[in-house]
Amino acid sequence: MAASRMDLDGRPIKPITICMIGAGGFIGSHLCEKLMSETPHKVLALDVYNDKIKHLLEPDSLPWAGRIQFHRLNIKHDSRLEGLIKMADLTINLAAICTPADYNTRPLDTIYSNFIDALPVVKYCSENNKRLIHFSTCEVYGKTIQSFLPKDSPLRQDPAYYVLKEDVSPCIFGSIEKQRWSYACAKQLIERLIYAEGAENGLEFTIVRPFNWIGPRMDFIPGIDGPSEGVPRVLACFSNNLLRREPLKLVDGGQSQRTFVYIKDAIEAVLLMIENPGRANGHIFNVGNPNNEVTVRQLAEMMTKVYTKVSGESALETPTIDVSSKEFYGEGYDDSDKRIPDMTIINKQLGWNPKTSLWDLLESTLTYQHRTYAEAIKKSMAKPTSS
Repeated sequence: MAASRMDLDGRPIKPITICMIGAGGFIGSHLCEKLMSETPHKVLALDVYNDKIKHLLEPDSLPWAGRIQFHRLNIKHDSRLEGLIKMADLTINLAAICTPADYNTRPLDTIYSNFIDALPVVKYCSENNKRLIHFSTCEVYGKTIQSFLPKDSPLRQDPAYYVLKEDVSPCIFGSIEKQRWSYACAKQLIERLIYAEGAENGLEFTIVRPFNWIGPRMDFIPGIDGPSEGVPRVLACFSNNLLRREPLKLVDGGQSQRTFVYIKDAIEAVLLMIENPGRANGHIFNVGNPNNEVTVRQLAEMMTKVYTKVSGESALETPTIDVSSKEFYGEGYDDSDKRIPDMTIINKQLGWNPKTSLWDLLESTLTYQHRTYAEAIKKSMAKPTSS
């Protein structure tokens, strides 16, 4: 396998060891699958939980046995972290609190998780001359210039005011009391620190800005594959409502616009970054699908149609209801209106373009969610009752 694989410049790809922080999460689980099934690389998988990668760890007879090791640790306070980074050629940091509902209710945890906890990772990579791929977020762009223009301004139609470019677009956040921006601000500051380490100390880095990566195992369905309380991101929120036959809640009318990209497409982009360091180092990459743009209301309508198809259930008479952001998220919430990723840099450097349509990625995701929910209900009904 190693001999037949080549990088984008026609050079053989050498096996490396990757220290992956947050390997047990949504993105990490898909990336581990990709690395195990298609590459010769080794993975030191670091996380608090391993539920989503258990199928890669057991049994010992798996074809990649010995190439993935799970290390249960919390990077907040574990002395093993630097040693594991030293053992690897590349560190990928996926660890974060990245659920919008938490930005208001847990702003301190959000800031610490996304900035303070990431500091040692950057420090150890820089001091030990280890390459770093750091996962940031499209939230660092904040609000678009378009959102500050009058509603009737013809400039609102000009892509220059809402298409987001890694090397040009400003990062515009709301006022301090709007604590939703605690996440974006922490992520932006760690980006600036990484960039400075590269400029001053020679750190080899790549920064990834995901634009709504969607697919199986994303977020959680409350009480099924996650905590009973809590509010996941929009797609999992809508999935939860569909599974429980409850109306989908549209925050402030669902007028915000978003783009969505399939996790398997996005992981292809990450693999290109891993295996083409000469093309990826020193770059910040948007990873999204500008062709899959919808309002949140349109997303709800499409998900209702897709779920009806995959489940065989009829749609509710009242499929959606409007709620205020204050009612749904609490005080301090704010939102961006429209985020469209410019794909020029990643296409030029890595030749990557997303492929999967919004309908297809929703069908894949909802099929998985429906099956997972049905299996969980079946298990709960099969549990013996105490006498």
